[in-house]
Amino acid sequence: MDRVALRGLRARGHHGVFPKEREEGQTFIVDLVLGLDTRPAAADDDLAKTVHYGVVAEEIVAVVEGEPVNLIETLAERIAQACLKHEGVMEVEVRVHKPDAPITVPFDDVTVTITRSRV
Repeated sequence: MDRVALRGLRARGHHGVFPKEREEGQTFIVDLVLGLDTRPAAADDDLAKTVHYGVVAEEIVAVVEGEPVNLIETLAERIAQACLKHEGVMEVEVRVHKPDAPITVPFDDVTVTITRSRV
């Protein structure tokens, strides 16, 4: 399986379990690795035979900016399901970063990574 990766998609969302997170929102960063067969697109040099990563990026930003959820695990699942709606995408790895998570000790990042497939 071939891979198409999008890294560092940024969007402001209102996800979290604390009222301040819901009210003020924060930046979330999403990395995606889409698994698909790119040979048909490459053979014909045809965008219609692969995944349009610009469209995927816009859809994922809309998910992050959309309906709030408590957990980034839930957000990652919603993102994965949106990616799998694209014909040809057989698998997706989603990593959601929450760099401004409300943690009381110094840290660099909080992430949740999931892999989902059509199978």
